[in-house]
Amino acid sequence: MVDRAAMERAHEIFDPIAADHLARPDVDIGPMFGTEGLRVRGKVYAFVEHQGGLIAKVPQSRADALCADGTALRMVMREREMREWVTVTPSAGADTWRSLIDEAHDFVDRLTPR
Repeated sequence: MVDRAAMERAHEIFDPIAADHLARPDVDIGPMFGTEGLRVRGKVYAFVEHQGGLIAKVPQSRADALCADGTALRMVMREREMREWVTVTPSAGADTWRSLIDEAHDFVDRLTPR
């Protein structure tokens, strides 16, 4: 179920960050789980989920640390925790979202062939 109010609040944080990322080489926006996500060379690295949280792909060790300190939760898909995907609520703040989106970009950029 989509929480439209939460998604609107999340996009107030996400959209300006996304605009900055779209100025980077090889970055665009494309579909991901019924929403749109930031992609580098076609691989999604960050998007707003239907409940208004940020989903980002980071190295497993970083995901472990973010979950351990309470900043993030593991993304769960089909009752399975995704080892490199985390979710962060808007209450974490724009600075946290920006930092995490930057990290996600750098991680996926390194993984994705040019």
